[in-house]
Amino acid sequence: MNKAILSNRLIRKLVFSFLTILILAGLGYTIATIYLSNNYFYETTQRLHANLAQDLIDEKFVDESPIDSSGTVNKALFGDIMHDMMAVNRAIEVYLLDMNGNVQYSVVLDHDAPETNQKQVALAPIKEFIASNGEGYILGDDPKNIENKQVFSAAKFQKGGKEGYIYIILAGEEYLNTRELLFGSYALKLGLGTSLVTLLFAALLGILSVWYLTKNLRELVYAAKRFQQGDLKYRIKNAEKSDLAGVTTTYNEMADTILHDIERIKSLEDIRRELIANISHDLRTPLAIIQGYIETLQMKDAELAPQQRAEYLNTINASGERLAKLISQLFEYSKLEANQIEPQREPFLISELANDVHRNYQVLAQQKNINLKLEMVEGIPLVFADISLVERAIQNLMDNALKFTPENGEVIVRIVPNKQNVEITIKDSGPGIQQENQALIFERYRQTKTGQQKEGAGLGLAIVKKIMELHNASIKVLSKPNEGTAFSFNLPVYDLA
Repeated sequence: MNKAILSNRLIRKLVFSFLTILILAGLGYTIATIYLSNNYFYETTQRLHANLAQDLIDEKFVDESPIDSSGTVNKALFGDIMHDMMAVNRAIEVYLLDMNGNVQYSVVLDHDAPETNQKQVALAPIKEFIASNGEGYILGDDPKNIENKQVFSAAKFQKGGKEGYIYIILAGEEYLNTRELLFGSYALKLGLGTSLVTLLFAALLGILSVWYLTKNLRELVYAAKRFQQGDLKYRIKNAEKSDLAGVTTTYNEMADTILHDIERIKSLEDIRRELIANISHDLRTPLAIIQGYIETLQMKDAELAPQQRAEYLNTINASGERLAKLISQLFEYSKLEANQIEPQREPFLISELANDVHRNYQVLAQQKNINLKLEMVEGIPLVFADISLVERAIQNLMDNALKFTPENGEVIVRIVPNKQNVEITIKDSGPGIQQENQALIFERYRQTKTGQQKEGAGLGLAIVKKIMELHNASIKVLSKPNEGTAFSFNLPVYDLA
């Protein structure tokens, strides 16, 4: 439910953000359209009337001069000019300028006002306009309001010994005021209309786009809900091809990891139950023997012969030793399992350790009429490992070999050096291990059977495997039924450099 709410919130935020961007884009589009429309109007107007000033000079100044010999402006001529121009276009304003840009006369100006005689137009735009033959888009001063810039047409004249410029504003003040009023209404309609159409279209497009873009996100939310409801094997299909490939593949990997951990926990729980059952059985057996013989001694002590009493005590002692060994193994394995033992690696001679083990187990081997051999060459290099843990691993393998080797059998301890490692192998001539059981013998309290004889119920091999893992090594088993079993592992050679 929370994930669905989260997804809906995200979709609403995406839609809101998308529409906000579109509204801002619409406003920007409207403003840009108005600005460009203005520029387009001005440039078009100037291009169409670029030669207007020169045409006026060529037509009106043939027989008459705009300034007489006394320097007086021919107002009647300008009155006719303005009349003709306004008949064509009321937006046009005609100005007579001297060579310095000072306004000499215009029908649209009040020349009785003192400020009128101070009107001056910048000549740089006029000269640039004339030089380009009116091909460029150039703005000039508006004599009515020098701060404003307007499109114009201009041409230089020389008549009756007088010279100056005819300067024509192509969009006069009255025209601009009317145009701004109408254009403001047009812009408002354009902006509202465009924005409305844009919003309607964008809303539909935005909803479809968000729906499409969040398809993978919805699939991810759906997968999470399925997983939450107990469908632990549901995965996102083609996750690596998704638009959210990084997220979807991570989700699938996370789900696989969680499922693996759950299965591992279940497996550990099963092993825990089996371990408790096996420990209970193995502890109960020697305890029952000890308790039974002690009760017998207590009840029949006077009736027992010295030989029987000694036999009972030996049995009690053997059961006690078995119980102590089992408890010791449990304690040792628990420390290894909890990573409480840190190997103290040091260089040592594996040949000396092998000799010690061989010598210590000779008595046990002789008691069972087992031939115990040690095979190794001269000059075996130093190995780098924890000597006490390695000794413990070899002892457990020796115990296992002597346990399952029949009378008159053979156990071989072989040390073989190579370039980077020294291989230690312990081989017996026992009944061997079935192929399907070889992967199970290193599991704690895993019991395997070959018909009649119980092959393993202790922790010896599990402890060996843990010791090898602490040394970043592995132990291998090679066995066939009725051909004996060989366990081998490698220890790294100590680098004297």
